[in-house]
Amino acid sequence: WLMTPTNASLGALDPDEISKLDWDGNLRSGKPPTKESFLHRAFYDARPETGAIIHLHATHSSAVSCLAGLDPASCLPPITPYFVMRVGRLPLIPYYRPGDPELGTAIRAHAANHAAVLLANHGPIVAGQTLEAARNAIEELEETAKLYLLLHGHDTRPLDEDQIEELRQTFSAHW
Repeated sequence: WLMTPTNASLGALDPDEISKLDWDGNLRSGKPPTKESFLHRAFYDARPETGAIIHLHATHSSAVSCLAGLDPASCLPPITPYFVMRVGRLPLIPYYRPGDPELGTAIRAHAANHAAVLLANHGPIVAGQTLEAARNAIEELEETAKLYLLLHGHDTRPLDEDQIEELRQTFSAHW
């Protein structure tokens, strides 16, 4: 599998430096992978249908991950239908220091039932059947986090259970 190298900037990523790993996580070519490669492996292990994992330190979702009082079962409310359809419930994983292998265990506990998680004080991880699906989900998560922060402290009107059920039936949403 392919992984961004340690300390890589996505804006300056050289394709020849991408870490190429075997299924056991051993480096085959490229630069050494990120110390968080086990996060990706946890999702692949728990969700066999997964074809791509994206983990970012995106501004708005990372900001949400630092808020107190989040619902650990789903950090963001269903404020848009596309969040429900592309991301679903977003559990909060408690804080672990970057690179702590125990984080992999915490992710595995949620990954089988959720295509995305939010790492406390860190950022999101999203799984998709394809790289395009994972990219679409992470973009939707980031935009929903931005909306959430803009609306924070205001009365909001999240989708109700009937609206969510219609999304489940029509689009196979996993809320």
